Amino acid sequence: MSDPMFKLAHISDIHLGPLPKLTFRELASKRITGFVNWRLNRRKHLFTDTLERLVDDMETKAPDHIAITGDLVNLATGIEIRAAADWLEEVGDPLKVSVVPGNHDAYVPGAHDKAMAAWYPYVRGDGDAQDWNEDRKIFPYMRVRGPVALIGCSTSIATPPFSATGYFGRRQARATADLLKKAGEQGLFRVVMIHHPPVRGAAATHKRMIGIRRFAAALGTGGAELVLHGHTHLNTVYWLSTHRGQDHIPVVGIASASQGPGAEKPRAGYNLFNISGGPGTWEVTCERFSLNEKATGIELEDIRVFYHNGRPLGFSNPVEQAPEE
Repeated sequence: MSDPMFKLAHISDIHLGPLPKLTFRELASKRITGFVNWRLNRRKHLFTDTLERLVDDMETKAPDHIAITGDLVNLATGIEIRAAADWLEEVGDPLKVSVVPGNHDAYVPGAHDKAMAAWYPYVRGDGDAQDWNEDRKIFPYMRVRGPVALIGCSTSIATPPFSATGYFGRRQARATADLLKKAGEQGLFRVVMIHHPPVRGAAATHKRMIGIRRFAAALGTGGAELVLHGHTHLNTVYWLSTHRGQDHIPVVGIASASQGPGAEKPRAGYNLFNISGGPGTWEVTCERFSLNEKATGIELEDIRVFYHNGRPLGFSNPVEQAPEE
């Protein structure tokens, strides 16, 4: 009897809209730049009906689990954070949906903790406290679902205007390596969720992740089979080299789940990973489904094999689509 298939769906950069009415006090911060950007650019291309269409189609594939890699909101106001909590309940039960935050979820100081308190059931690791505690470090967390271990990391920090960098520090790196080791000892397929792409050159300087070397060292020490990220709003595949005996870890990004047609960035999409086998025999394929050109439906756009008989495939071509600055 063959090993059962585990289906893991991945969406990112929800940017749930529309923006609520903002007070002068709320705009007297970095939010003013984001508000102007939304009015002039984002609202023209990020649509709620696109998101609904995408999620509805994803549900027809009956994924065993859904990974969401950040930027659920735009300016991290209280109204947005609460609306995102309601949206998550519509997407699925916390046992079937795992979340990590993005830079927009920590748009201003204090927003990150408010978001994590509101979304805590979706960022709580197995065995963690049932109730939110702002003094406890959430990330990294680990959730085990079937043959898969989901390791949730955070690069979400408040930054100055015109900056969208992320940060992966030493404490989180050590804890991530420990969780990855533990999952490896259990023979699990290890998926790391993070918002910023942990690859040099994958994002512009003012949007990059600080701590890329630490991240690679953590994965080199602990081991991993797959990294999922968002942030760039692009469909990308990179191959992370750890230089510690386990090179060629696929690092996969996905377009914004709300991206409509007619923009420079690719239309909304989600990845569906089909995972089977076990240590040394993993079989992994990825189907990418995207909004069609007329925005009338979702269609299969690409199929890619990442592992066959335990071997990673495709790393001779390390970048599938170059990032836009």
